[in-house]
Amino acid sequence: MTRAVLLDRETLDIGDLDFTGLESSVDELVTYDQTSAHDAAARIGDARVAIVNKVVLSADVIEACPALELICVLATGVNNIDLEAAQRCGVTVVNCRGYGTEAVSQHAIAMMLALHTRLVDYHQAVRAGRWEQAPHFCFLDYPIRELAGRMLLVVGHGELGAAVAHKAECLGMRVQIAERPGAEIVRPGRVAFEKAIAETDVATIHCPLTQATHDLFNARVFGRMKPDAMIINTARGGIVNESDLADALRRGTIAGAGMDVLTEEPPKNGNPLLAADIPNLIMTPHSAWGSRTARQRIVSQTCENITAWKDQAPVRVVTG
Repeated sequence: MTRAVLLDRETLDIGDLDFTGLESSVDELVTYDQTSAHDAAARIGDARVAIVNKVVLSADVIEACPALELICVLATGVNNIDLEAAQRCGVTVVNCRGYGTEAVSQHAIAMMLALHTRLVDYHQAVRAGRWEQAPHFCFLDYPIRELAGRMLLVVGHGELGAAVAHKAECLGMRVQIAERPGAEIVRPGRVAFEKAIAETDVATIHCPLTQATHDLFNARVFGRMKPDAMIINTARGGIVNESDLADALRRGTIAGAGMDVLTEEPPKNGNPLLAADIPNLIMTPHSAWGSRTARQRIVSQTCENITAWKDQAPVRVVTG
C-alpha cells in the first residue's frame, strides 16, 4: 500500500488545481495546508511518500520516519531537504523541472515593459487625480524608453534565460549572454561578465544562488553599469545585494529594477527594498512562477514522479 502525505498544499493550491491524478497515483493521500518543521515527522508517520514544497525535512525528520521511501518536492530547488540524510536512509528525492518557464519569462518581460514605460508611476498619478488637473491632453512627467534596440544581458542561459532572450528578441532587443563571473575562458557566443555589464541596458538574472553568485550584483557592479540601465531578478534573493541596489536606485546610479525575490521570504524582518522612497522599483512576492498552468504542471509532474518510482524507474531524481 502506498500512503502519501502532502505537507503544505496551501503553498501551491489556492483552490484552483485538479488533484485527481495525484490522488489516483497512490492508495491514500493525506493533505495538510501548512506544516511546521516541528510537526513534519509526526504527520509523515508511516507514509512511504512525503510531498513537500517548502517544509524543511531535516536529518532528524527523515531518520524519524523509517517507512519513508520517496520525497517529492513540488519545486525545482531542494535546499529544504537534507539530501545526505535522505541518501543515507535510502530515501529517493525527486523534484519538478521546467514547469514555470513560460510564466517566469513572461513575468520578467512584463517587468521590463512596466519599468521602461513607467506604467506604475503613470497609473498611480492618474489615481491621484493628476490627469484631471493636467493643462493638456496628457502629461509626460516620467521618461518613457522603448525596449527595441536596447541590449539585454542574460545572466544564466538555461531554459528560463533562453525563453526570456527569445521573447526579448521578438520585441526588438539585442541579446548578449554573460559568461560565468570569474571564468578564465569565455565560451563561443558569450561575453565576459565584466565587459558585458558595462555595455548592457537591461540585465536579467536566471542563475542559481551559489557561493559564486552570492552578492554578484553589488555596489561595484552597479557602478560599472550605465546610468540608464536596469536589472531584473526572477531567480533567487541573495544574488543581488539589496542594500546596494536600494542605494543605487536612490542615487540614480542605475535607472530601475524589477525584483520578484528577496533574501528572506517573506520579509518578516524588513528589507532595504521595501522602503517607500526608492524610485522606479517594482516588487512582486516571488509570484513569477505562479500561473495556474504552471502550478498544474507541478501536480502533473508529481504524478509522473510517483508513478515512475512505483514502476522502479524513477524520473527527475535528485538523489536516491
